[in-house]
Amino acid sequence: MTATTAATSPRASAAPIVRRVVVYTILFVLVVLTASGVSDLLSRLFDVVTGELLAGTDTVGLAVSLTFTLVAGPLAAIVGWFAWRRLADPPERASLAWALYLVGMSTLALVVSTTALLSAVAAAVTAETFPAEAATGLVWSGVWAGHRFVLRRTDRRPTRLPGTAAVLGGTFGLLIGAGGAMTALTILLDQALTVGLGADGAAASAGSPWWSGAVQALVWAAGGALVWAWYWRHDGGRRAGTALAGVLLVGVGIMGGALLALAGTGTIVFVLLRLAFDRTDAVPVLVEPLGPAIAAALVGSLIWVYHRGVVRRRTPAVRQASTLVTSGISLIAAATGIGVIVNALLATLTTPLAGSDPRTLLLGGISSLLVGGPLWWLTWRPGTVPAADPRRSAGRSVYLVVVFGISAVVALVTLLVIGFRLFDTVLAGNPGLLDRIRAPFGLLVATGLVAGYHFAVWRQDRAAVAAAAPAASSAGASSVPPARAVGELVLVMGPGAEPVVMHLRKLTGAPVDYWQRAGAATVVPDPTQVEQVLHGVSGDRVLLIVGVDGALTVIPLAATQVA
Repeated sequence: MTATTAATSPRASAAPIVRRVVVYTILFVLVVLTASGVSDLLSRLFDVVTGELLAGTDTVGLAVSLTFTLVAGPLAAIVGWFAWRRLADPPERASLAWALYLVGMSTLALVVSTTALLSAVAAAVTAETFPAEAATGLVWSGVWAGHRFVLRRTDRRPTRLPGTAAVLGGTFGLLIGAGGAMTALTILLDQALTVGLGADGAAASAGSPWWSGAVQALVWAAGGALVWAWYWRHDGGRRAGTALAGVLLVGVGIMGGALLALAGTGTIVFVLLRLAFDRTDAVPVLVEPLGPAIAAALVGSLIWVYHRGVVRRRTPAVRQASTLVTSGISLIAAATGIGVIVNALLATLTTPLAGSDPRTLLLGGISSLLVGGPLWWLTWRPGTVPAADPRRSAGRSVYLVVVFGISAVVALVTLLVIGFRLFDTVLAGNPGLLDRIRAPFGLLVATGLVAGYHFAVWRQDRAAVAAAAPAASSAGASSVPPARAVGELVLVMGPGAEPVVMHLRKLTGAPVDYWQRAGAATVVPDPTQVEQVLHGVSGDRVLLIVGVDGALTVIPLAATQVA
């Protein structure tokens, strides 16, 4: 009877979803307009206090700021009050629109306020005026503080997108911190190299000493590090197990760090090789790229090594993605080196143009191959047998197909370019055919090798997985292991749950989110009992409740449909 009633219940109306989207979009726009207007008015007030009067010709700008403040401000308060009243209902707090608004506004306020405040502090180093930056930073800091309070300290915070604001804030802090650190190191290293080579000191910029730029960059580095530490460590960004957290961890921490480290290290090797074998330019010209290269290598390596340690504590899918991304980056570097080496070797067979030397090109290819080749070998590990489980080897298969497809397409296009230049040169009767085709021929060799190797590995993997499937099926029939098809496990238990959390991580291989229940200590369940209740359970998110007496309750959770 109950099942019949549930099956015939009318479908939920889309009106609440549309209402939330409209309300929070309007509120977002009104808050941005109000903050912009107040920032401009406060900046004008600072100008008056510091002795700079309002410009009489800027009445339009003043009118716009007054409109944003006195019209958009009250409207934002009214819409916010209307939305706040409705947030007393659980469906409102569980809506995706509310979570997107709060995360988006707090992240935007963080970006604007941090950028403005750091610009003001950096300008203060050189005694420049900064009323506009200070006003913008103060106003948007208030917007950030208010939304952060709602997001973390009230009973009306959203139940969707947990940890998203922390992940986005930590990523932003990492980016500006890394940029500031690289700039500061570059200035310091350039000055050290200039002094070491006995050249004149770095020219001052607009009358400022050379170190003022380094101090300003250090302000950005320190500010970025503070934001990153606050969000990543204090707010728990490093513990977030969402898909977005995994994407940013691999995309920014692993891929970004590896790109910086490889580019910087490759440039360092190139400069050293030129100093040893190619002195066609003066030494100050040769070492000019050394400062930025060392800075990129140091900062990139630090970011890369740290996030590799974080990845080791994540799910197998994230760990595999990290490995494949690193392998792909190093493969590009190694393949580029091979193509450039072929190009340089062919250049030795032609008449060089004035001012060109194939040695420089050859050393560039060698440096790229020396940096990318060993890293690719250590990361990819040629000859490694893929996992027998198709789900665990799916990422590797996709990687192989993508690399093969891209390299094959590039090889085909390059072959067409070579054919065109060949026929064009022959038909026109022009000399210098080898010089026209050497660059695309080097690219053809590199992409052909990449495509051929990855296609062969893909076929071997398919054969290995197919051969291992019958053995895995027979082994599964004799002894059924505990289910490991859980995406995320939420544990609700009293104090003393550390052994249970560790056991669940080893058992399922999934991240465990521990929520401590109020009340007395809970009886720790037997590990065998935990394995029994989780046997056969699968899902993207599973809730495990441990009662006070140690009783276990397992609830697979479905994705909510509230928007």
